[in-house]
Amino acid sequence: MSSKKKNINQIASSIRDVPDFPKKGIVFKDITPVLSDINLFRKSIDLMVEPFNEDKIDVVVGIESRGFIFGTPIADKLNASFVPVRKPGKLPHETEHISYQLEYGKDSLEIHKDSINEGQNILIVDDLLATGGTAEATCNLITKLKGNICGFVVLIELEFLEGRKKLNQYNVHSIVKY
Repeated sequence: MSSKKKNINQIASSIRDVPDFPKKGIVFKDITPVLSDINLFRKSIDLMVEPFNEDKIDVVVGIESRGFIFGTPIADKLNASFVPVRKPGKLPHETEHISYQLEYGKDSLEIHKDSINEGQNILIVDDLLATGGTAEATCNLITKLKGNICGFVVLIELEFLEGRKKLNQYNVHSIVKY
């Protein structure tokens, strides 16, 4: 078994299922065991960075909130700046806003208007790709700011929810797939 596959297996085996969280019927993928083990966390970051090592990434955009955890060390490894995408009312400066449809309702995201310059190469980072709604909305925000999306990377992808379909024009990488 390759060391890469071994690392992925170690990470996957440490992610625990929490049934009925945050509500009944949902099986939550808890990444805190990965975060609390520095070796697994480093392996996760290295695996997430690997597909983009040869790209010239200017900005890493992390999606609230666990995208921040992975996004900042990824930005450091890629020698890029880090920009957060947050829920409304959390950013102190002038923002670009987008609303998007969820399965049962609506949600919104914001990014500072001056955080991305036209033509900058962007890597989007989050912990999990599920239905793809938040990921797609983040891509739309970056497109509004005229950023060039080079890719999207997550630690976990829930393939059965088909979120990747909403991102099919982008280079999407996930480490652990369920």
